[in-house]
Amino acid sequence: MTLTDEDLIAQMAQGQQDALRELHQRYAPYLYSLGRRMLNDQSDTESCVQDAFMNAWKAAQRFDRRLASAKTWLVTIAHRRFLQALRDRPDTSLPIEDWDSPTRSPDQTDKILAERALGILNEGERRLIELAYYQGHSHAEVAEMTGLPLGTVKTRLRAALARMKTHLGTQHLGGE
Repeated sequence: MTLTDEDLIAQMAQGQQDALRELHQRYAPYLYSLGRRMLNDQSDTESCVQDAFMNAWKAAQRFDRRLASAKTWLVTIAHRRFLQALRDRPDTSLPIEDWDSPTRSPDQTDKILAERALGILNEGERRLIELAYYQGHSHAEVAEMTGLPLGTVKTRLRAALARMKTHLGTQHLGGE
C-alpha cells in the first residue's frame, strides 16, 4: 500500500527517515525545477532543495493537513528558501523573458498551467507577479520599485493571484 504524502509527513514527525526519503523521491525533481527557474543556478538550487527538505523534517510535527496539502506545504517551504537565496544575492534582476523561457521539468503540466495563468494577466499584473514571486521582492520593495502605494501593490497582487487561481480552476475542470 502506498502511503499518502500527508501520511509520510506524519511518519517524519515520528522520526522515520524512510518517510523523508520517500517524500524526497516524490518531490525533489519538482522542487528542483521550481528552484532552477527562480535561481538560475544549479549549485544554489541543489543546496536550497536540500535545505527545504531538512526544514520540512524539522517542521513535520507542525504540519496540519487541514490547512494545506503536503505538496503545497513543501512548495511553500522550498519557495521561502529560494526567496531567501535570492535576497542573499547581490542585486540581480531578470527580465520576464529570461525567467519565463522554457525549461525541462519532470512534470510539464504544472508549468504549462502556470504559463497559461500568467498569460491571462495584463502587463502590469505580470510585472508585479514577476517582482514578488520570481525575483523575491517584498511587497514594500515592489511598491518602491513601481512607485505604487503599498496597499495598491497588495490589492493588485491579490487580484492577479485570484484571477490566476480562477483560470487554473477552469483549466483543471476541463474549461477552455
